[in-house]
Amino acid sequence: MSALARSDASARVLTGLGATPVAGDLTATGVLREAAAAADGVIHLGQHYGDDTAEVDLAAAEALQEGLGDRGPYVHTGGVWVYGDTAGVVDEDAPQNPPAITAWRRANEERVLSHGGHPVLVMPGLVYGLGGGLIETFFRAPVPLIGDGANHWALVHAADIAELYALALQAPAKSVYAGVSGQNLPLAEIVAALGGPTVHLTLAEAVERMGPIAEAFALDQQLTPARAQRELGWTPRHLDALRELRG
Repeated sequence: MSALARSDASARVLTGLGATPVAGDLTATGVLREAAAAADGVIHLGQHYGDDTAEVDLAAAEALQEGLGDRGPYVHTGGVWVYGDTAGVVDEDAPQNPPAITAWRRANEERVLSHGGHPVLVMPGLVYGLGGGLIETFFRAPVPLIGDGANHWALVHAADIAELYALALQAPAKSVYAGVSGQNLPLAEIVAALGGPTVHLTLAEAVERMGPIAEAFALDQQLTPARAQRELGWTPRHLDALRELRG
């Protein structure tokens, strides 16, 4: 197994895990194409941050798909924020109404799924656990509570979503899966679990503090993992996010 390494530190981690590091980043489309040409399957998990996020993501996906050809599955990463606010619990077929920060994803995902070969789309919920992720980055003390906190987050543990990616390599071509564990928890309960001092923010104040990602954190989302459970046998095991977030 090989994996893209954007730094020497990442390369050392990958080597320690038994993977072969490939030096480069998502803008190195030649490197991506060559690495994919030597693979039996590809999982695209990377994210480039900048004004050209959408363009880099699509160019990387196309390089990986071209390199892989039709020899194996290509699993692309999306995200459930594209659905915007949901009216209760929804699945992958729900209409999309994304906030600005993730509005670019739909066009890229349509290109990926229409490409030849064997594309599969995994759309993670808000990932937590194993010491990293957006919650740990943006919800440090004083922990922000946006609005009244009644909106729901569709959560998934890092270990569970990793298992879904592995299972997605066996999925039928053009499949789409919401990577959520079924834990649709109110923001107020999540903030309480994180502990420490809390600061109450309006959405406008949250955007000023966090940037446009605050609009995504303010979404009211509830999604079901039923499709991945039914078609892939995925069984999320981390089902007590509040306990784990309490540490």
